[in-house]
Amino acid sequence: MNMCSDAEIAALVEMIQHEGHDDLAEVDALAARYPDDPRLHFMRGSILAGRSRAIEAHAALTRAVALAPDFHIARYQLGFFELTSGEVDHALATWGPLLRLPEAHYLRQFVEGLTHLVRDEFAEAIVRMEAGLALNQENPPLNADIRLLIGECEKLARGETAALPPDSDQSLTSLMLGQFGPGGTRH
Repeated sequence: MNMCSDAEIAALVEMIQHEGHDDLAEVDALAARYPDDPRLHFMRGSILAGRSRAIEAHAALTRAVALAPDFHIARYQLGFFELTSGEVDHALATWGPLLRLPEAHYLRQFVEGLTHLVRDEFAEAIVRMEAGLALNQENPPLNADIRLLIGECEKLARGETAALPPDSDQSLTSLMLGQFGPGGTRH
């Protein structure tokens, strides 16, 4: 597999973090040279999700995971994207391998927390997500997103959220997760 060098990835990340660049064009240019590099598909998917281009984002994240099944953050992101898109069963299936990570891995804790969340088990969700926060030293933007989720879980647990219309077939959890859907996350 022909992969982009770590130096090229670092330069790309540095470029993306500065305003004034077309980050998608930069990623696409490298992906044209290295079509089998899962990191580039992951970055592309993250950028597209941030631009609310859901179909393309899903395809890019799926490709990243297909190329590198053990690329844990890509697998997490794909599952989170599926979850916030209303595809709970797909998310749980995508995350399955992450539940085999060691107990002390932050992604396992986040996935366990989100699994409790989809079952409206707010206290358990909060405990697992807070455990993940304590463990995660490598992805601060993800911690910021999880803190937002914990805050929303705390509101749900206290009954402080707006009531759903009586004819709604959506749960409060799915309504809350919709806020974090494509375009809402930063990792």
